[in-house]
Amino acid sequence: MDLNKIFLKDACPTKMGGQAVMEGIMMKGETKTALAVRLPDGRIRIRTTENKRPGKWMTYPLIRGVCAFVQSMVQGTKVLMDSADILAMYDDEEYEEGRFEKWINNRFGSKAAWNFMLYSSVAVAIVLSVGLFIIAPTWVVNLMKHFTDSIFWLNFVEGALRIAMFVGYVWAVSFMPDIRTVFRYHGAEHKTIHCFENNLELTPENADTFPTLHPRCGTSFLMFVFIIAFALHFLLGWPVLWLRIITRLLLLPVIAGLSYELLKWAGRSDNIIVKILSLPGLYLQKVTTRQPSREELEVAIASIKAVRDDTPAREYIIGKDGGEEPVDIVENEDENSD
Repeated sequence: MDLNKIFLKDACPTKMGGQAVMEGIMMKGETKTALAVRLPDGRIRIRTTENKRPGKWMTYPLIRGVCAFVQSMVQGTKVLMDSADILAMYDDEEYEEGRFEKWINNRFGSKAAWNFMLYSSVAVAIVLSVGLFIIAPTWVVNLMKHFTDSIFWLNFVEGALRIAMFVGYVWAVSFMPDIRTVFRYHGAEHKTIHCFENNLELTPENADTFPTLHPRCGTSFLMFVFIIAFALHFLLGWPVLWLRIITRLLLLPVIAGLSYELLKWAGRSDNIIVKILSLPGLYLQKVTTRQPSREELEVAIASIKAVRDDTPAREYIIGKDGGEEPVDIVENEDENSD
């Protein structure tokens, strides 16, 4: 891995960051967020929204990391659902609501139903992640007490198992066709941000010259979480199982806060310590990113241009000829009703 191609010497880091979604990319700048989705007919649908001003909690080190993590979970799930909804609008197959969804819509309204789906999805994701990557490893390693009483080895195996389970999970889902597409858009996002930060014209040809790995990626944040957890858990010894689970859960905000600060440092520095600490996350990005096509790079470029556009928040379509087309009024009404 050539780190000089990732930590680019003449680059000017920005606060811009994104997320790959269904057939597209969400790009967030300092004042505006854009969602760009490639439609089945080849056009690109763009939706921009104004960012809310950061709360005072985002000014405090460590605390801002916890707030950013929760916000990214909610926003990440929301834009995934939004991209799926946009694609469904252009799908010939008619969507049929389930009985539970119908009951929620009839009793509380479509907006409440959408919010319920959003926050319940986030809650389920958090519970499953905690259960699989926090509780399960410490419970499994507890069986090792029949073979050793070494606090060092018990903690070491628990941390190693937790990281191995996470990497194995990401590697396994990378074989799913839809996930591979998302990972190509993830690579397109990184290439395009590199291109922008190096002050080059945003074209697919220029963007394609850069690597798919980026030091400020959320994948690196997750690896920082596991590595910092690995280190901090050694300080807690090896108490009984129920106490061990509780202390690991209580440490999660501290771990998230430290990981966020470390990621911010890695994003604006290229010294040797940062490069070494970033290596695990960069290697994991080799799994979570793929080489994008020209069409996928075009979507990433469109998302950055939309974020930097000075016009008010709006929704439009970029045609195959590169011109802007208004979004159909009926489509807008259907979407706003959600």
